[in-house]
Amino acid sequence: MAKILIVAEHLGGTLNSSTARCVSAAKDIQGEIDVLVLAADAGAVATAAASIDGVTRVLTATRAENAHALAAVLAPQVAAVARGGYTHVLAPSTTFGKDLLPRVAALLGVAQVSDIMAVDSAYTFKRPIYAGNAIVTVEAPSDQILVGTVRTASYAAAANGSAQAPVEAVSPEATLPSHTRFVELAQGKSDRPDLQGASKVVSGGRALGSAEKFSIIYSLADKLGAAVGASRAAVDAGYAPNDLQVGQTGKIIAPELYIAIGISGAIQHLTGIKDAGTIVAINKDGDAPIFEIADIGLVGDLFTVLPELEKAL
Repeated sequence: MAKILIVAEHLGGTLNSSTARCVSAAKDIQGEIDVLVLAADAGAVATAAASIDGVTRVLTATRAENAHALAAVLAPQVAAVARGGYTHVLAPSTTFGKDLLPRVAALLGVAQVSDIMAVDSAYTFKRPIYAGNAIVTVEAPSDQILVGTVRTASYAAAANGSAQAPVEAVSPEATLPSHTRFVELAQGKSDRPDLQGASKVVSGGRALGSAEKFSIIYSLADKLGAAVGASRAAVDAGYAPNDLQVGQTGKIIAPELYIAIGISGAIQHLTGIKDAGTIVAINKDGDAPIFEIADIGLVGDLFTVLPELEKAL
């Protein structure tokens, strides 16, 4: 039977929902599911992880060096724990997972399977290629530890269970590097929902015309209690910060509702939203590619439509 280790993603004592999405993927593999929390103080994160339905155990590696998620520091510890009889090591295909797991795979001497979007069997997976235009089936060796990142947009977060999984402390024997150190974390502050895990997202494109006019996207999002996103074109033009970019080179998201305003629908953007529940598009160009995948489309001038929509709300 498979023995799966999931590396928890967390920040500021809060467990990221991407971890629960990894648990959903692990359930499809079938086997024991352990969650590894590496932190300086794992208490609150471990408690949250222990409540996820399907988790067998939560392991905590607590040491001062784990106060900040530095891949160079965490990877040797993850590899050491993985060697303790685990068949699979998983992490979300977020910035955190993409930074950490390749190092883990290298330390374990195995190849990594990236962006797992479906599980066919314990060692056979589907993943997107060519900007999501094709799906490839990948079969990994069954005699090696499987290291893989999970495309979180393809999985719903596992719900909280009725019981708490046991929490156990571990002390992985690993030599930590001294060449990498934490300097500072620079991140935007916002009262809006996090873009990666929000159930509703309002995104703006280059058609907004300026950073000042992009403010109507924030206004509509606040009315809806939604997160704010942006197309690559809008980000490149300086209308919105980089961390709001949605698409293949930005964030891959799967909200219940996605509203694309003034976004034409370049393939790299569509790749980032194709798993959304309902897609609403507002664009004055009736031939824009975004309308090919939209569930609801409105052809019109966004500067006329949005004030009317806000008034209706």
